[in-house]
Amino acid sequence: MTSLITGGSGFLGAELTRQARAAGHTTVATYYAKKPRGSSQTAWYPLDLRDAGRRHGRGEPRLVVNASSVKDDWAVTAQGPVRLAMAAAKYGSGLIQVSSDAVFSGAGVMYDETCLPDPVTSYGAAKAAAETGILAVYPEAVVARTSLIVGGGRSVHQRAVHELVAGARDGVLFTDDVRCPVHVADLAAALLELASCDASGIHHLAGSDAVSRHELGLLIARRDGLDASRLTEGLRAHSTLPGALDVRLNSQATQRKLSTTLRGARQFCMTTGASAQPVGL
Repeated sequence: MTSLITGGSGFLGAELTRQARAAGHTTVATYYAKKPRGSSQTAWYPLDLRDAGRRHGRGEPRLVVNASSVKDDWAVTAQGPVRLAMAAAKYGSGLIQVSSDAVFSGAGVMYDETCLPDPVTSYGAAKAAAETGILAVYPEAVVARTSLIVGGGRSVHQRAVHELVAGARDGVLFTDDVRCPVHVADLAAALLELASCDASGIHHLAGSDAVSRHELGLLIARRDGLDASRLTEGLRAHSTLPGALDVRLNSQATQRKLSTTLRGARQFCMTTGASAQPVGL
């Protein structure tokens, strides 16, 4: 099976590419600015999702996983995925769109797959628009909403914790900003498993624990042997940062379909490597 990972040079995309290769897929991946090094087993192509006319690579992949997005670019985050969906529908490729809990305002706190988007940021609006457009042109596609992605040593959350403890950056971690973090390896495995079981429509893929940014920071610090007392807490409600406070994705319906376990942060931070100026992390 040939799999195309758009955004393959990113944090999640790199893990998807690795796992797809390990599963025996012929793997093609895209990058925007710079081709990754040391990835000879993957065919790499430059791709700008704002370019409506170009096609990349040879043939038509059996599976396309879109792990690309740029928070401040509507063309990449909202319009580009719809063009991918139109192409996937034309050639009969499976499509998985990685979406975000940013499509929700937090007013409802708990969100399952039946909940309608009500974004309060431009990024959330772009992700919600992509969801609507994709399922309109290609109902057989999968829209997979996820939360904070951590693990593997490359996540922005882990780097921020290390920098805060080291005094390399200033800021606080919010105690009122709650999400359901997911480990990058679990998320990639779940996405590929969804592709193999003929799923369609909206699915939630988030970890089983709801934790604040501050609690996540403490978990990361303790796991990595850092001085957790150096992590200062604060309230996002007292900051000027936009966005939802408490958004908890309920992934139970999707989890029942999968053999991959979506571990909670309290579990995966016990064993593996995974939150600022006031920063949303």
